[in-house]
Amino acid sequence: MLHVVLLEPEIPPNTGNIARLCAATHTRLHLVGPLGFSLDEKHLKRAGMDYWNLLDYVNYPSWENFEPELTNKKFYLLSSKVSKSCYETSFQDGDYLIFGRESKGLPESLLARYSEHALTIPMLNKEARCLNLSTSVAVVLYEALRQTVFNHAPPSLTH
Repeated sequence: MLHVVLLEPEIPPNTGNIARLCAATHTRLHLVGPLGFSLDEKHLKRAGMDYWNLLDYVNYPSWENFEPELTNKKFYLLSSKVSKSCYETSFQDGDYLIFGRESKGLPESLLARYSEHALTIPMLNKEARCLNLSTSVAVVLYEALRQTVFNHAPPSLTH
């Protein structure tokens, strides 16, 4: 099983969409606080639709409470501030995919401490800052699923 980690998510519909994605792909969702909303938020529930009962998720009050979960685990930090592409990585079952807040991404301190684990999603328009959080999770999660579950040939990034 793959793991998606949201560190301090701020926008309920994004988290709801990600929850639905995780439910549909048998991916465990880790919500690491402080969250920018209540788990009872109506927009969170609406975006997740009726998939909440299918979702395997864990809620942590802080990074300090979550970080021990990564001991002896393979994990990746996803950021628009690094250069190594998520398509240059060999994902494995059990990997943790860690995403930051919508407004600021992952803290610089985490990216510096775990720089060898940092990946990005390549974008053709270099003027675009980043993708939406739920889109980013879908792109990376499906690449990891392609490598671990679907086992198809890699997509071509050339025209």
